[in-house]
Amino acid sequence: MHQCSHHAAADLNYGKAFAVGVSLNVVFVVIEAAYGFYGNSLALLADAGHNLSDVLGLLLAWAGYALGKIRPTENRTYGLRSTTILAALFNALLLLLAVGGIAWEAIGRFDGDSEVAAPTVIVVALIGVVINTLTALLFMKGRHDDINLRGAFLHMAADALLSLGVAIAGVVILYTSWHWVDPLVSLLIAVFIFFATLELLRDSFELAVQSVPKHICIGDVEDYLASLPGVEAVHDLHVWAISTTETSLTAHVVKPLVESDDALLRQISHDLEHDFRISHTTIQIERDLNQTRCAQAEPGSL
Repeated sequence: MHQCSHHAAADLNYGKAFAVGVSLNVVFVVIEAAYGFYGNSLALLADAGHNLSDVLGLLLAWAGYALGKIRPTENRTYGLRSTTILAALFNALLLLLAVGGIAWEAIGRFDGDSEVAAPTVIVVALIGVVINTLTALLFMKGRHDDINLRGAFLHMAADALLSLGVAIAGVVILYTSWHWVDPLVSLLIAVFIFFATLELLRDSFELAVQSVPKHICIGDVEDYLASLPGVEAVHDLHVWAISTTETSLTAHVVKPLVESDDALLRQISHDLEHDFRISHTTIQIERDLNQTRCAQAEPGSL
């Protein structure tokens, strides 16, 4: 038996959380950029630029979240649910662009002789710690079950830690006058964001190309279907995400005995929803494996 853990999907309304998060971060970006110029701090300016990308990231995630709730139409039979996947993917790419910009500016700044207003850097960065932490908490519950919300949480949680790093750099500069610490912190920011983004990029890409969601062990699903009473074979089993929270399944089940299968289909639908979080299920029952020869209808294969 394949081993896999299953979790209950979050079912909360995050529209207000996005509105609050965007508003807080827009105000902070303006404050941080202004004091970054005033204090001549690349670390603050880099963090402000990254926070601006986070505002865009939150807007992307919010747009995907809202579009995903639009009802299906004749042309879009799943509605726009998959926009949540695209939002997560674009968020990851946006973060990588921010990493490149921060690293480029930081490397160039090592040769400069600019002074940094350490007290200003410390105060503004600590404000950022508070705002980013509060925003991250808005998406904390949904981060495990929705990579779109995970992207929003990752942006904010990373920024809270990075703002703390900027504040620490300001303290070091204040007491040592080691101004090279400022671009060094910027580089550390870039490295941290890069590694924190890789998992989001990988997971969102996998969903975008219709891979099996990682919380599902497809071997377990096949074993379950094959273990049902009267079932002799399972083939053409496909599992893919239609959004960051909803999963579809189609399968051909070979069951030679002719009888009423309505109860069986209801059981399958219930069990797949409860045990595997697969909410859209289509099962084709066949009396003979050779009855319907699909492209992947090979004995013993998925």
